[in-house]
Amino acid sequence: MKSISAAKPCEWLAQEYRQHRQVFRAEKIRFRGVDGRDVYNIAAPLIDEGRAVIPARVEPRDSEFSEVIFFHETPDGVWSRVEEVRTFRGLQDPFHARIHGELVFGGVEIWTNPFHNYEIEYRTVFYRGESVGDLRLFAVGPQWMKDIRLVELPDGRVGVFTRPNGSRYGGQAQIGWTILASLDDLSPDSILKAEILPDRFHPGEWGGVNEAQRLDDGSIGVLGHIAYRSEDGALHYKAMCFALHLDEDVVTPVRVIAERSDFLGGEAKRPELADVVFSGGLVRYEDGTAHLYAGVSDAEAQRILIPDPFSVAAPCPLEMEA
Repeated sequence: MKSISAAKPCEWLAQEYRQHRQVFRAEKIRFRGVDGRDVYNIAAPLIDEGRAVIPARVEPRDSEFSEVIFFHETPDGVWSRVEEVRTFRGLQDPFHARIHGELVFGGVEIWTNPFHNYEIEYRTVFYRGESVGDLRLFAVGPQWMKDIRLVELPDGRVGVFTRPNGSRYGGQAQIGWTILASLDDLSPDSILKAEILPDRFHPGEWGGVNEAQRLDDGSIGVLGHIAYRSEDGALHYKAMCFALHLDEDVVTPVRVIAERSDFLGGEAKRPELADVVFSGGLVRYEDGTAHLYAGVSDAEAQRILIPDPFSVAAPCPLEMEA
């Protein structure tokens, strides 16, 4: 896989983005039935048995031990938990995809290891089924790897984005890519064989894929995040995108499409997380706009209406609504 240009620093990309920033509307997503816990790092809505549902990370403000709950929208605009669907305990940062008509759902499974001072360990887990009510575990990712995402390719194979980490990659998470014949081939070994996509992140910065969509021309639109830590210890996460052109074997440059100031103000889990946007998913519309669903500041969920980052059409800007 080849890159069109070298990676630029996150703040450089953010400055380029600010020159043409367009946010048409921002809104907080409200949830019911969570007992005062925070709801954030949501995926985009999916249609399940005729209704839209959102999987979301739910946890207390002072904890990282979360669960993923499915919510449906009620007539008053609040999202309430789907009571008949199981809660996925010990799971973070949900995602979903449709592969050969089947729902694939997953997240980051965490646990404490009693043999290593009860440190938190994690891996990505994958479920499949016809609906959210009959999901069954079918695969797990390598230990210590988040942000593994799947997409069905035009020829029926399955594209897999990975997130290799460690000293081999300069100590920062990168993005890998591999192609499998089917979901049955998804395993730690097949995931670890992915090639690194070149020029995704500047040295000292990192990121990952949050969602992948097949575009009309057969390319893959990639929604993700790019991040770095400033000298004061604060984390800075921004929403980004790029495209993978299968025929040309080329990836386009990373482009920032949203940052924390585009969303409504709110609380943060901790002060160093105030500038965090964790992309969840894109819902794209025929008029050239798209809703970006995201977790913000590790404390709440919001969505913003923006120009579709994968569309050639650019709508006229509207005034942002509070």
